Amino acid sequence: MSTSAPPGNRFERRRAETRRAFVRAARQILAETGDTSVSIQAIAERADVGFGSFYNHFESKTELFEAAVADALEEFGQTFDERLNGIDDPAELVTAGFRLSARMADSHPELMQVLRRRGLGHLYSDNGLATRALRDLQVGIASGRFTDVEPVVALSALGGTLLSLVELRFARPELDGDEAAVSLAEMVLRMLGVPPDDAHEVARRPLPDLG
Repeated sequence: MSTSAPPGNRFERRRAETRRAFVRAARQILAETGDTSVSIQAIAERADVGFGSFYNHFESKTELFEAAVADALEEFGQTFDERLNGIDDPAELVTAGFRLSARMADSHPELMQVLRRRGLGHLYSDNGLATRALRDLQVGIASGRFTDVEPVVALSALGGTLLSLVELRFARPELDGDEAAVSLAEMVLRMLGVPPDDAHEVARRPLPDLG
């Protein structure tokens, strides 16, 4: 019996692969230079696909680069889900997230450069890390772990500080990234209403195995 995939499935698979190739190329460009004025021809060459296939997947370069940012942010969020699974304390999730982000500047530089260049514009998006951070903040507020504040306002403080940390990691690579992450995380916890001694201890708890 033949095990080959039906023609329709092969077509859809090739189509999906082509789209992923465009998104990967756009992510690389965002990470390297952030220059979205690059031509579609140059993007297609980097993706190693035909120029003519671009409009089968995207209406414009703007749509492509938005898809690339969304893809990077979703990967970022999934990495947090995988690495921080099992941590129940919202305060510990905040600090572990900061420290993981600092380490990812070294282990996932392309991903973190995209976050560095385009993350602020997606701070309130409905995908990626934003929804996960908002969820954890809501849990922390509801449980009394954090001060009773508007969750979206808390997200602004958390997200802005995290993006500042990412910028710091690339702008000043000679600094101890984990120590900077611990210090910023402790400040954020205190801002969220965690008592100083508690914030100091939580920010320095052993991290899970980050691989």
